[in-house]
Amino acid sequence: MLLDPFRRKINYLRISITDRCNLRCRYCMPEEGIPLIPHEEILTYEEILRIVRVFAIEGISKVRLTGGEPLVRKGIVDFVSRLSQIEEIKDLSLTTNGILLKEFAQDLKKAGLKRINISLDSLRKERFCQITRKDDFEKVWAGIEEALRVGLSPIKINMVAIQGLNDDEIESFAQLTLHLPLIIRYIEYMPSGNGEEWKESDILTIPQIKSRLENVGKLIPIPSERWDGPAKRFRIEGALGEIGLIGPVSSHFCDDCNRLRLTPDGKIRTCLFSDEEIDVKELLRNGGADLDLKERLLVALKKKPERHPINTHQFKKCQRNMSAIGG
Repeated sequence: MLLDPFRRKINYLRISITDRCNLRCRYCMPEEGIPLIPHEEILTYEEILRIVRVFAIEGISKVRLTGGEPLVRKGIVDFVSRLSQIEEIKDLSLTTNGILLKEFAQDLKKAGLKRINISLDSLRKERFCQITRKDDFEKVWAGIEEALRVGLSPIKINMVAIQGLNDDEIESFAQLTLHLPLIIRYIEYMPSGNGEEWKESDILTIPQIKSRLENVGKLIPIPSERWDGPAKRFRIEGALGEIGLIGPVSSHFCDDCNRLRLTPDGKIRTCLFSDEEIDVKELLRNGGADLDLKERLLVALKKKPERHPINTHQFKKCQRNMSAIGG
């Protein structure tokens, strides 16, 4: 079992397999993009698999693949298949923007992917284009439909709610759950990326979002389950799907944090909003043994902070872009 200095059980590894992305979301990066990690600095699939195998023996049982956009990396289906065969990994999931999901959903399901999260901040084609700077809404929706068809479950839609941008769609997203078995997760807008400047006035807090949702119907609390993470779960009375509320700014969930992050260039990050990183790629490429990898993991655990610094005087924007951390 992996325990950090605050006696939290760490069993979850989020792996950003690429910093490349086929969108240019305004809150993540500028329209021209950002400097990318050189290909030779990106961990190979073999290197990632070795890290996961060592970490799994020590107590990691949940893995999520992120990016960037993970589906733009060649060989993703075979990689998922090999990951799914690691006996200790009991939950394997992936976060995507959905553009390539129609093409990959069935093969990912066959390869052993259990479930999927799709980042989608608007149900309106024009606004989707405004936020992402790409005219690809139909591709995303087709990907969601294909994921439903092939039986990926649960399917979670992540909506970042931003005051004055998409807050008038909170109810529309919730209405999807009335007739589709989707989990709509509302996430407070966090300071992230190299996109447009984050302002506290842009935040819609979870209590504000919840109040708006009650216009759609009565919210019935749902007990948490093993792999739920930080979301507070609800179902609108009579709905097929669910609602999840995630408030990293207004009510941090650090007391229950169970995760580490692995960046595309082989650094372990102990917190989304900390620039503390422990290099494992250098170890791998200089002949390090599995025991050395285990020691690096334990070093990372010891450096995990008690909580993130948002809303404190210590807060400063991450030096890395979110596309190289994995969100």
